[in-house]
Parts: sequence; C-alpha cells; structure tokens
Amino acid sequence: MVEKKKKIVILGGGYGGVECTRKLEEYFKNEDDVEIVLISEDNFLLFTPMLPQVAAGMLATRHIVMPIRTIVKKTTFYEGRVKNIDPYGKIVNLWGTDEKRGVSIHYDFLVVSLGSETNFFGMSDLEKHAYTMKTLNDAMTVRNRVIDMLEQAENEPNPILRESLLTLVIVGGGFAGIETAGELMDLLLDASKYYPKINKNDINVVVLEALPNILPGFDEKLAKFAHRLLNKHGIEIKLKTAVTSFDGFEIKMKKIVEKSENQDSETEAIQTRTVIWTAGVTPVNTIKRSMFKTERGKIIVNDFLEVSDFPGVFAIGDCALFLDPKTEKPFAPTAQLAEAQAKTAAYNLHSLIRNEKMKKFEYESRGQMAIIGKRNGVASIFGMNISGIWAWFLWRNVYLSKIPRWDKRLRVFLDWTIDLFFDRDISRLKFEDKRPTKEYKVLDEVDDVW
Repeated sequence: MVEKKKKIVILGGGYGGVECTRKLEEYFKNEDDVEIVLISEDNFLLFTPMLPQVAAGMLATRHIVMPIRTIVKKTTFYEGRVKNIDPYGKIVNLWGTDEKRGVSIHYDFLVVSLGSETNFFGMSDLEKHAYTMKTLNDAMTVRNRVIDMLEQAENEPNPILRESLLTLVIVGGGFAGIETAGELMDLLLDASKYYPKINKNDINVVVLEALPNILPGFDEKLAKFAHRLLNKHGIEIKLKTAVTSFDGFEIKMKKIVEKSENQDSETEAIQTRTVIWTAGVTPVNTIKRSMFKTERGKIIVNDFLEVSDFPGVFAIGDCALFLDPKTEKPFAPTAQLAEAQAKTAAYNLHSLIRNEKMKKFEYESRGQMAIIGKRNGVASIFGMNISGIWAWFLWRNVYLSKIPRWDKRLRVFLDWTIDLFFDRDISRLKFEDKRPTKEYKVLDEVDDVW
C-alpha cells in the first residue's frame, strides 16, 4: 500500500511565505513523501523596500517583482485569494472569480503568512480619500497623482488652489513614510524644470508623525540627523501630530500633548489634494474572522511559532503575535523578522514530520537602514551608526543582494545607473480595471474535474 503524501500548505507569497517555502524545499528536496503547496494572491514576490523608488520613477515596475514560479522549484503554486481557513477540517478555501471557480485545498500542516493591510484606525474619510504605499499598484497610482498635480498646478491661476495642488502630505514617520517623502521630493524637484511656471519654493512636502521622533527604533542621534537632512532638503516634519480627518481637500490634525502638560490640544489644517497614508498596518480580515485565537488582530503563537490549539499550524510575519522577551512588546513588522520566523517555522515543520525536537524562535535584529533622498541615508548595523552617502551606499548594496534573482538585480542596478545621467520620466500613465470582482461557488480539489 502506497503511503499517503503529507501536504504542507503555505498561505502568502510575501517574504515570510516565500522564504519558508524555499527552506522546506531544501529540507525535503530528495523526499517524495511530502508535498508543498504555496498560495498567494499575486504570482510574484514584491520587493517592498524599493516601492518608493518606483513611485518616484527611478525604478521600473517590473524590476522589483520576482515571479514566484521562478523562485520555487518543487512546490505546487496556486494564485488565489484566501477566503477562509477551517483548522478543524484542515481545509483552506480560495475565492472564485468570473473566470475560475473557488477551490478547497486540504492540508496536513499549515503555515499562515498572510501579512497585513493598511490600518486607517477607523477613519473612513481617510480610507476613502488618502493614497497608500503598500502594493505595486499603490506606487504607480501615487506617481501618476504627483505628476497630475504638477500638470494641474502649472496652468492654475488661483494661488490658493495652486498651493494645495503642490502640497503633498505623508502621514507616518516610519521607514515607508520617510523614504516615500524623500523620493517624492526628489521627483518633484527634478520634474519642476519642465514646468516653467512652478518654482521649487512652491513645492511643499509635509510629514506628519504622532511620535516625538521619526524613524522609531533607530538610534536617537541618527533619527535627528535624518530629521535635519530632510528639513534641509525642503521637507517639513511635524512631530507629535495626529491626523483627525481628510475630506480630499483639507487634512485636519491636532497636537498630541502629555497629560502632565495640562493644556488643550492645538488643532491645525493643511489645504492639500494629496495625502499618502503610511501610518500603520493591521492583519488582514481573513485572520481576524478566523477560528484562531487572536490578540490585536494577530494569531497567538507559542515559542515555536505554532498555534497552540492546532498542532501542525504555524503563523509567521505580520499576522503572528510574538513578543520580544526583552520588552514584552511585539517585534516591529519587518521583512527581516518575517524571514527569520520563516526559517524557524520550516525547521520546526521538518522536525515535526520527522519526529525530531523543534527549536524555539529567537530573534536578534541585524540592523536597520533607510534612505532619505539624494544619496543620503541612515543605518544602524552591527552596533555601528552610519549616516550620509555611506549609509545610502550600504542600503543599496544590502538590498540589491537580497533580490533573489540575478537578472532582476542587474535590471535594478542599471536603473540606478541610468538615473545618475538622465532625468526621470514624467509621463502620466492612465490605467484602471472596470471589471468588478465576483464570488463563485467553491470547487473541491480534485485531480481531474472533467
């Protein structure tokens, strides 16, 4: 009698999901009794640290995406969106579309790495009117928007309206917000030479941050260095400032004051047509409505990254709640953390299947880096603090080495080189998808449907 294959299903094609899949392929490369399945909403791995450079027109869109089928070898890949997870029946259901029916996939072992989505903290007006910077489509939409604002402002006679068109507000002073602000300011300054009626002093880029410093988690001196450099580059930063609303024309905010200060919060408003929201993330709704125990919307896992009530189910990345034993607070949701957890989850899955001892997840950050526009950056790595052009150079080399395909590395390198000698393209590309997404009935997973 042929022994039934053990099936491992990985949900999510981000850093965590792809890295876990690759490690599992290494562990089981010579074994035929284990089947690996990867499910992702997109058929590519998106290199998110370079999204701001796509938005600024420095990198071509195709160059920061790696087709998943070219990265994994032994794995069965499904492009689809997860509808729900049944941990009791050990089934994952995928949504259907107008061109394909939904699919139900059975698993023996499961890794949940579905990542996160933008968190607007319940502010529906911001969710409706603000732009985000999380997907490739977001980056292209922001780029089109910025160029559109230049086109409208060039021939706008009303000075008040013109000022609002040329004012960009980025909410969030973390990595995504700061890097987006720096790159977009570079784009605006470079492009302004083609708009004779727009002076560089007319351009306003504002960053709003609720905390007392930008780049939380960085060394305080480095964060202040970045703050000063961004100010010098023409970017205004407002700290201890919380957004209260945005109606598409005006963003309102208030100053955050300590209780001990015993004073009312100051309110302020900025006339702008473009707000880019990078202020927070939250686990996807699939996780929130699942049967797994959650806290703050994240799946609770034990020291081995395993879901306690469901042996053989692991959760990693942004959708897993794992506390830093030193601070008793969750680790920052970074690609570095997701990859580290992916390696531990893959090791523990291999150990579980082979009846060997699992290991606890232990994490030590290797460092942090951020670029802040025009060949400047900040980095904290191996206990050293680096700033300026050397940090910028280090950022480029480190992230270039992390791209999993050599052809993509070469394309990114060539884009960077070309940017040194030529101006950025200011064409505005119009694109939209008018077809609505429909739900179709689920089709059981079978070898031959017809």
